[in-house]
Amino acid sequence: MNRFPDKNSPENETLSCIQSGSCKEGQARNLIVEPVVIGGMVLDVNATSSMPANPGTSTPGKVIFSLGGVARNVADCISKLEARPFMISAVGFDMAGNLLLGHWESAGLSTEGIQRNRNIETAVVCYIFDEKGEVAAGVARVESIEKFLTPRWIEKFKCKISSAPILMVDANLTSSSLEASCQMAAQFNTPVWFEPVSVAKSRRVASVVQYISFASPNEDELIAMANAISGRDIFHPIRKDHGTIKLSTECLFQMLKPAIWLLLDKGVKVVVVTLGSHGVFLCSNAKSNLEKLAFKENQPPHFSKQLYEVVNTVCPRNQFFGASKCGPISNLVAVHFPALSASVVRLTGAGDCLVGGTIASLCAGLDVMQSVAVGIAAAKVAVEVESNVPAEYCLARLADDARSVYSGATMLLCQSKL
Repeated sequence: MNRFPDKNSPENETLSCIQSGSCKEGQARNLIVEPVVIGGMVLDVNATSSMPANPGTSTPGKVIFSLGGVARNVADCISKLEARPFMISAVGFDMAGNLLLGHWESAGLSTEGIQRNRNIETAVVCYIFDEKGEVAAGVARVESIEKFLTPRWIEKFKCKISSAPILMVDANLTSSSLEASCQMAAQFNTPVWFEPVSVAKSRRVASVVQYISFASPNEDELIAMANAISGRDIFHPIRKDHGTIKLSTECLFQMLKPAIWLLLDKGVKVVVVTLGSHGVFLCSNAKSNLEKLAFKENQPPHFSKQLYEVVNTVCPRNQFFGASKCGPISNLVAVHFPALSASVVRLTGAGDCLVGGTIASLCAGLDVMQSVAVGIAAAKVAVEVESNVPAEYCLARLADDARSVYSGATMLLCQSKL
């Protein structure tokens, strides 16, 4: 049997279209359908002190290497939930690159989209954690992501983007690469998930906001994004603690609502605001945006039948066990999902696994509300381990945790924009 396709075969034609950047409708149908993730693959060096640190001297503790990068973490989490992400990134031939690529290959995931050459210094981030497991300081060397994840490289995988159920981009990309990625997705009606990465990089949303279907900022990133989109510093960070009085969930939402509404008004369909121990705000300007992904005709109805069935059984669609109705005159739908209690080891992978769990669930055919509940459950498992992404997920446990989140969901008062 000939192992190699004939030069005139459909398989070879599809490969040629990927390499040239062109993509015809018929060729796109020949591609394997998989979520596409574009962004950083990073080696994290995590240093955790065993006691309060003293400036100017070393402190006893432990130092571990962990595979990281927002996009890589999200893709890794997706793969652990039985979807097959296609990663577009860049690594070098150094130790960090060898570790990152070796793990990817050992997981049986495609490395076709991962650029590698000797001029690339693989991205490395050093985090210093306090004794509570929270980041106290960090230093990042991630210039290679911006330098090598260019529009030209991303264009090579236009066919992958054309057939993807969803494209996730992280804000490690330059504005030009973000624009190129989002424009390709728009050409094929592929929904885009924007992950802000950091307060500084979250501002890159301004040039692509009209293309974004989903965004997942924390509170500070939300404020920075809203200011960047408006072109003025009119929104200010929220302090949850005023003296000894803590803001209620409803009060916190009302303070964040103007910034949330701005993102929705500019075209973002769903905003997922992560609140740490306060849970998640899920917001949309139309209830229909909280339904499941609208898969293209040539795509299967879901990726992981097992994930769909185990979650849908305990979290039936459109049934919030603890939710009340939102005001009838509002176009803004807002739901608060509670956080899950956890034995925290490290917090760095929580937000990424929330996104990864949500995307994997959307690809499995669950609706947005069910998917966010799974994402929160996936984040809980992540904070209880040393690595950014758990080695595996137990679907039964994940579904039970998702049910706890889902049953605690409440609609928020949102009769007006402001």
